[in-house]
This record gives sequence, C-alpha cells and structure tokens, in this order.
Amino acid sequence: MFSLNPQTRKKLQRFRKIKRGYYSFLLLAGLGVLLAFGELLINSRALIVSYQGQLYFPTYSDFHPGTDFGLDYAYETNYRELQVHFRQQDEGNWVLLPLVPYNPYENHAPGGIFRPLPPNAAEQHYLGTDTTSRDILARLFYGTRIALVFALLFTACVYVIGITIGCAMGYFGGVFDLILQRIIEIWSNVPFLYMVIIIFSVIPSSVAVTTRIGILLLVMVLFSWTGMTYYMRTETYKEKSRDYIASARVIGASNARIIFRHIMPNVLSTLVTFMPFTIVAAISAITALDFLGFGLPAPTPSLGELLKQGTANLRTAPWIVISAFGTLVALLTLVTFIGEAIRESFDPRTFSVYR
Repeated sequence: MFSLNPQTRKKLQRFRKIKRGYYSFLLLAGLGVLLAFGELLINSRALIVSYQGQLYFPTYSDFHPGTDFGLDYAYETNYRELQVHFRQQDEGNWVLLPLVPYNPYENHAPGGIFRPLPPNAAEQHYLGTDTTSRDILARLFYGTRIALVFALLFTACVYVIGITIGCAMGYFGGVFDLILQRIIEIWSNVPFLYMVIIIFSVIPSSVAVTTRIGILLLVMVLFSWTGMTYYMRTETYKEKSRDYIASARVIGASNARIIFRHIMPNVLSTLVTFMPFTIVAAISAITALDFLGFGLPAPTPSLGELLKQGTANLRTAPWIVISAFGTLVALLTLVTFIGEAIRESFDPRTFSVYR
C-alpha cells in the first residue's frame, strides 16, 4: 500500500497551514474540475433533448441535423431555436440547455450586425459579446482551459528536458559538462520572439489548428528548457559528493539508478517549488504571444486575443478588457499564491514574510 514518508507528510501539513496558498489550491482545483466538464456549463449544444418520447444527449455525441427533431434543415440543430419551437408546439417535447447556451466560436448578433454588445442577462450574454458578436464568457472559459492545459504540457516538457540534461551535466561533469554549458549559453542568446515571428510567417494558413498549437508548444519548450538545467546541475553536483552516493557506487548501483533513485528524490523540493512559477511564466508567455498575434491561431479562444480586442475598443466596449484582464489577474494570482505556499512548505529555509 502506498504511503507518504514522515518528511513529506510534514511538508504537506505545513502547506495546509498556509491558508492563502491552500485555499488558492482548492479554488484552482475546483476551477480545473469545472473546466474539465465545461461543455456541460457553456455550450451551444443541448444537454438533453426529449423528442417524441426519446431522449438525446447532443453534448458529447455526433451532431444532430434539424431533421432529427422535425425541423426543415439538414445542418446542425440550433438548440436555442429548438427550445422555443418546442414551447410553441406544446406537445410534451423539451430541451435542457447549459447555463450559457453559446460556444466560443459562435457569432450571435440579434440585430444582424456583428458588433460588441454589453452584458445582457436576457440574452444570456452575462459578460457581453466581443467585436464579432461571440460570447465573452464562453471565450474566457475555454481560453482559460486551453491556457492551463498548454501551461501544464509546457511545464512537463521543460521539466523532462531540463532535468535530464541538468542531472547529466552535474553527475558526469568534466568535458561533457563544459561542452553542454557552452551549447546552452549559445542557445540561450537566440532571440525567442524573432524565431517565433520567423517560424509562423512561413507556416501556411492551411495547416490544422492543432498542428499550429503543437508547433508553438515545441518552439516555446525549445527556448525555455535551459533555465531548469542550471538548477538541476547545481543540485546534482552538491548531492553526488555526499556519502550515500559513494555507498551506492560501492554496492554496484548503475549511474541511472543513482541519478533517478537516489539523487532525484533529494532534489524534489527544488522541482516542486519551481513548478507553479513555471506555469505562471507559460500562461503569461502564451497570453503575450496571443496579444501580439503570434500565439494560438484564430479563431482559438484565448485571453491574449480578448485583451487585444479590449485595448483596441477600450472606450466603446470596456467590458471586453475588464473581463479578460480580471480573469488573467485572478488566474495568475491563484497560481502565484500556491507557488509561495509550496516554497514555504517544501524549502527548509524560513520565509518569514509569508507567516
């Protein structure tokens, strides 16, 4: 049966005592659950449709043409109109819609003109619409989910590359360490933003959105892994000179076993304390790139794209920038509070400012 060692339990207890970080973690975990099942809350597809005694669940199924529900068109059903249609017929059919019945890509312009509209509870645009009449709450919700997933993938890739190379440099040392240091120094001086601009200027617009997102993730990882190597190199140098490493060598442990079974667990505090701040950096970077127009491809919902719209229409549609900026600040604040609490609880040094 899996059980935590006493030191880890003590660190987790310290983390729970730091209320600001602990409650931020609970809030972020709750947000993560909501984002994971976001289609049940914000979606243009109905949750349940009852038609002629049969139940349909369109949210997580293939699209249903209007002809499936007695309408006269073969494209996907507009479930908001279907709900009104069923109410007018009054034949016992009904539609259950999400709390926000719009998807992040849908243009909804009641007057036929695409323009930003202020918050309107009657139309269920609780944060208003953007410049192309897309629901801001839906764009923020799915943009936050994409940003968090992107940041987690970014962090995982950076950690895998940085830990592997940093541990190897610190453990083997010598010429191997010297050569890799020079390579890292050269690579670190390559301008990241210029490379992003060059790469995305030559990628044709016909490339799939998922492929472009994958390319952006790859480019960001390639220019971000070097920072982690310095920390891991230093920690590995320090740990490999200790007596328990010498004992492991004497009993015939392989280099891989020494690194991953002996050194890695003892530098865990360094890895854990840097993780939230790496996530913050990733969210900030992808938001900045979206704001500049070199991030996630259109029409992918993103916080940076909404910030760009908001600043361009600050006087005529202030609700756009207020919603986007407020969401970004709240998200980064939660992750930062968690990072501070983790550093306080996992680092043996005392950070009295947080007490």
